[in-house]
Amino acid sequence: MSQVKKWSSAEVRRTFLNYFQERAHTMVPSAPIVIKDDPSLMFTNAGMNQFKDFFLGNTRPTDVRVVDTQKCLRVSGKHNDLEEVGHDTYHHTMFEMLGNWSFGDYFKQEAIDWAWDLLINVYGIDKSIIYATVFEGDAEDGSAEDQEAREAWLRHLPKEQILNGNKKDNFWEMGASGPCGPSSEIHVDLRSEEEKAKTPGAKLVNMDHPQVVEVWNLVFMEFNRLADGSLKSLPQKHVDTGMGFERLCMALQGVQSNYDTDVFSPIIQKISKISSISYGKSEKTDIAIRVIADHVRAVAFAIADGQLPSNTGAGYVIRRILRRAIRYGFSYLNQKEAFIYKLVDILAVQMGEFFPEIVGQKELVTKVIHEEENSFLRTLEQGLNRLSQIVKETEGGTEIDGLRVFELYDTFGFPPDLTALILKEQGLSYNEEEYIAEMLAQKERARAATKMDAGDWITILEDDREEFIGYEYETAKVHITRYRIVKTKKKTLYQLVFNLTPFYPEGGGQVGDSGKLVSAMESLNITDTKKENGLIIHYAESLPENISAEFDAIVDSSKRLQTSYNHTATHLLHQALREVLGEHVEQKGSLVHPDHLRFDFSHFAKMEDAEIAEVERLVNMRIRNNIPLEEHRRITMQSAKEMGAMMLFGEKYGDLVRAIKFEDSVELCGGIHVQATGQIGLFKIVHEGAVASGIRRVEAYTGEKARTHLVAKLDVLDDLSAELKNVKDPLAGLMSLKEENNQLRKEVESFQKEKAQSVKKEWLTKFESHDSYKTLILETDLAVSSIKDILFQLKAEQQNWVAVIATKQGGKAQLAVAISEELAGEKSWHAGNIVRELAKEVKGGGGGQALFATAGGNDSSGISNALKKAKEILK
Repeated sequence: MSQVKKWSSAEVRRTFLNYFQERAHTMVPSAPIVIKDDPSLMFTNAGMNQFKDFFLGNTRPTDVRVVDTQKCLRVSGKHNDLEEVGHDTYHHTMFEMLGNWSFGDYFKQEAIDWAWDLLINVYGIDKSIIYATVFEGDAEDGSAEDQEAREAWLRHLPKEQILNGNKKDNFWEMGASGPCGPSSEIHVDLRSEEEKAKTPGAKLVNMDHPQVVEVWNLVFMEFNRLADGSLKSLPQKHVDTGMGFERLCMALQGVQSNYDTDVFSPIIQKISKISSISYGKSEKTDIAIRVIADHVRAVAFAIADGQLPSNTGAGYVIRRILRRAIRYGFSYLNQKEAFIYKLVDILAVQMGEFFPEIVGQKELVTKVIHEEENSFLRTLEQGLNRLSQIVKETEGGTEIDGLRVFELYDTFGFPPDLTALILKEQGLSYNEEEYIAEMLAQKERARAATKMDAGDWITILEDDREEFIGYEYETAKVHITRYRIVKTKKKTLYQLVFNLTPFYPEGGGQVGDSGKLVSAMESLNITDTKKENGLIIHYAESLPENISAEFDAIVDSSKRLQTSYNHTATHLLHQALREVLGEHVEQKGSLVHPDHLRFDFSHFAKMEDAEIAEVERLVNMRIRNNIPLEEHRRITMQSAKEMGAMMLFGEKYGDLVRAIKFEDSVELCGGIHVQATGQIGLFKIVHEGAVASGIRRVEAYTGEKARTHLVAKLDVLDDLSAELKNVKDPLAGLMSLKEENNQLRKEVESFQKEKAQSVKKEWLTKFESHDSYKTLILETDLAVSSIKDILFQLKAEQQNWVAVIATKQGGKAQLAVAISEELAGEKSWHAGNIVRELAKEVKGGGGGQALFATAGGNDSSGISNALKKAKEILK
């Protein structure tokens, strides 16, 4: 991209509208997203919908040139994007279509010239990344190649960037009959230069590549499709253009996803704040956040335009969209209470300037969404009950019909992932192929980075190069060369660039430096340092009063020293892991913080205690050996390879690199390190665990933090020795106590078995007889394990019976249901379903198999009600 301006979405929209207003176009407001007077459409799904009467010749337009931005919704029929939304980076339910229109006025040449001028000269898009398509003609229709459009494009683009398009892609039709015509699409290639070098963009146009996308479609309506399929020239020729607003913002803001633009980022940030789940950390949660961010727009604007959620027609579609958002929040963001309504305020702020209806109807929209959320969350409970019934109707099978699972989703919006989880608890599954047959296949892609709203750079001092001098110095005399204001959801920050700096910018896993900026008149804190597009950016909470002054840039030396301990220890850890676990170990991520270090690496199994101990021994041995740092700065990659330097797979390195060497540990690294390993003092692993399949994580302390950690552990050991009255060998004392405890447990179990035999004889006398079966419903003080033993013994001695036994253990209620096999077959009773129903009385839950199931609850006072309900159920 060649544009230097940082376009906000509001500027993108405003610039488009102003551009065509300056060319005698009348700006018209967006039509409602819900269509009330067109039986062929529920929703506005294209910019031309509100102008259909003009194209059909039924109404004469007041203005022959029009410009607008139109809210569109595509969730049903031919244009059904719903199941794609959230799984890729560019499908949406609601989207904006920027359009300029000519009703019998200008035609192809002007439309193409203005599109080119706006994209290249106004928005600043690099013309080398633009491809235009023209209609190649169609023999079946008898239509010729659109030579007029090709000639118009040749005035702007080389012929290699003008591509032929077939009838499917480059001939627009309103329907089976009616006005139609060839179109010319404009595509942009947003890939990296490296990717472009591998595959020319021309080969990816209209191939569903997420970064080679159509941004604008110029439709030239010059024919009328007759009922017999033939084409007839229209008496007037029209221009109908539609530019995808979200895609244009993606191109102009230099991001790779519509969701990374400021059209969506404020909503995404709010969802992350509500859920305490960061965007960009997990594929599943990213998809959920994208689904919610997209869907709330569609639902809010539909409600603002007068369409309330309902069970029929357009209202049903809106309800399904909202429920899809709720269930993603429920399933993946752990949102068990209403929260989507809280996003409406952001929409009103973001879009109120151009769509005043969202401001005027904000209160209504908020309340409707809030109630719909609460209603659906209650419906989830109904779905659970329906699922229980479906399980019961399965008649002892192990697999649920996939169509029934789809019914739960379609009727109740009940998520299939929850269905699968519940079924699994009961040893069941569902036919996924049958379910998938009822749903569109979903693509999965997640990529994101949380955005900040950054202003333009303000230049204070021209400087060719901002130099990093932090390897040698922790203080320096500096000048501010430029700054900009950055607004986040919580506060306003200032990004400063110096002519040179000792502050290390975050990178290679190491956190950025902090410190102070001091002049003769004032002092301000530098809270963080990062690198962006080659600039080292220093974050401050305020601007200096005299921004042109000379400053002392002072790094927080204590923080840097502690960080250097952990960074060097990370290198030593990497080396030790490879020695102990094998050469397959590769770094997969790291965090170097002044308080601790974290290291992710490839390994297929949990580390054994002995392996952890050996890694610690090796690292501490190298610390004690006080190995000096060998820094090789600005060496060639070939020289680094000859040194045996470790390189991270997938990392992009420049022609000249920096290698850090501590004897046999050699890695390419730009971070800050100790001058000799002895400075680290001590190394202690405090955690080892999995972060993903085949990826393990080690967390460790160094220096004083490691010493403090070990002292605390020793203090606990001393206290334990004192309690066990065995100062010399606390482990022996603990083992003796454990053996004593085991012996006592055996004696208790023996006593319980004796008691159980006595209880069993008593229970045999308490069965109540019915016509063809017997029931045993009572409360006992036995543990559930003993209850289970007795019930299973009774199965060998009794037939045609059902038992419900309650007990109170530790202040909580526990229930057990057992059914003899012959009675279960006769009555179609299921122990798991029964106990789940009874558990409601004790404010709990549970489940199990058809013949035996248990449940627990927090309200033991409800035991009597549970037993009463059991008698009613088992009549």
